[in-house]
Amino acid sequence: MAKIDKDLKRLQRLETGVQSLSRQLVPVGIAVTFLAMIGVAAGTLSGVHTGWALFVAASIIGGYMALNIGANDVANNMSPAVGSRALTITTAVIAAAVFEAAGAIIAGGEVVSTVASGIIDPAMMPSSQIFAYAMMSALLAAALWINLATWLGAPVSTTHSIVGAVLGAGIVVAGFEAADWSVIARIVASWVISPVTGGLIAAGFLFYIDRTILDRKNKLEAARFQVPILVGIMAGTFSTYLILKGLARIMPTPLELAILAGAAIGVASWFLVRPFIARTLEGKENRKASVGELFTIPVICGACLLSFAHGSNDVANAIGPLAAIYMAITEGVTDGAAPLPTWILLIGALGISLGLLLFGPKLIRTVGSKITKLNRVRAYCVTLSAGITVIIASTLGMPVSSTHVAIGALFGVGFLREGIANNGKSKKKPKEKDANRKTRYLVRRGHVVTIVSAWVITVPATGLLSAAIAFTMTVLF
Repeated sequence: MAKIDKDLKRLQRLETGVQSLSRQLVPVGIAVTFLAMIGVAAGTLSGVHTGWALFVAASIIGGYMALNIGANDVANNMSPAVGSRALTITTAVIAAAVFEAAGAIIAGGEVVSTVASGIIDPAMMPSSQIFAYAMMSALLAAALWINLATWLGAPVSTTHSIVGAVLGAGIVVAGFEAADWSVIARIVASWVISPVTGGLIAAGFLFYIDRTILDRKNKLEAARFQVPILVGIMAGTFSTYLILKGLARIMPTPLELAILAGAAIGVASWFLVRPFIARTLEGKENRKASVGELFTIPVICGACLLSFAHGSNDVANAIGPLAAIYMAITEGVTDGAAPLPTWILLIGALGISLGLLLFGPKLIRTVGSKITKLNRVRAYCVTLSAGITVIIASTLGMPVSSTHVAIGALFGVGFLREGIANNGKSKKKPKEKDANRKTRYLVRRGHVVTIVSAWVITVPATGLLSAAIAFTMTVLF
């Protein structure tokens, strides 16, 4: 009898393992099917005759890149809402997929630059065919790197990934003189500037909210005055952000006009939201939780707008090189602008959304809850910081990564809380107790090391991998 029981337990464990493996393979199967459909679409809809196989392969790789962008990069937009429990993981993933696709399709642009970010000079390419090989190598290298980073649970910049990959492939096929090293220098500088700026802004807003609302004796009265101002700031910021980054390709707007329009919307929002906040606070208890509930809608709206703007901008990381390959194969052109067929745009839009739905939840949980603990107020600060930092960068003409800004904002919020917890409270205790008091760590150091390491090696890693692929392709073909 005992032997039968042991055999039954073994069978149960085996069945559980098979079910778990099956659940893990379903997303992979759906992704493979999606890539196969892209191959069929590229072969039938593109109208490409010469270089047909090359373009089909490039389209599949472009879809693979889009899947990886959705799995990795989108987590930065929705993780504060999930970490603060303003949204469930399921709702957040669905909302992000919808807004990412909408941003890519509506504002993704009808023209995509043939060379990502002006990293290399296309005029120095030996031929249009070799240029196509270089772009395909860049797509594949960037996609493989982002896939690895997602598997490791490290959010990386998809923009920096494709930049490094284009640089590596370009140097191999056209030499070091083809690279624009001034752009590379600005990108390297942004590794420090982006997260530090995002962290300082997020920490600054959290400190302000703590001092003006949460630390006050009458929190509700303070919130009645301060929260409409904060909502107005967020509304104005994201209006400006959306005009600059989300709608730039369908409604180009000068920076000054975008800021002015954002300021007007912010003032209008402040005026309209005041009575709503006053009614909401009626009958509420004088607690921090009551104040935190007021930030739920701003956090959700901010996350959705970030996703829309991200879809409109970062879809180019997947289809920009693909559009370049299309022009190189069909027109023999390696510079200028590539008219973007609708079906190519759909590859990027659907790929990003599908990648998010299938593989995004893992990184959303990591960013939202495993770096530092979030509530609605902290999530508001992180989300707002992302928008403000991008606007500042646009004003200064600096390239920034939305990934670096968002993660930097999380670090800023976490380290501020840590500093207050360790230094602020110790002043209230006798010196002899302080000596035995343990330091509280509210930011997980292991994640900090993993993420920063991934950031630092992204450009060289994708550059070297892309160079190896480009060299192999030019030798073989």
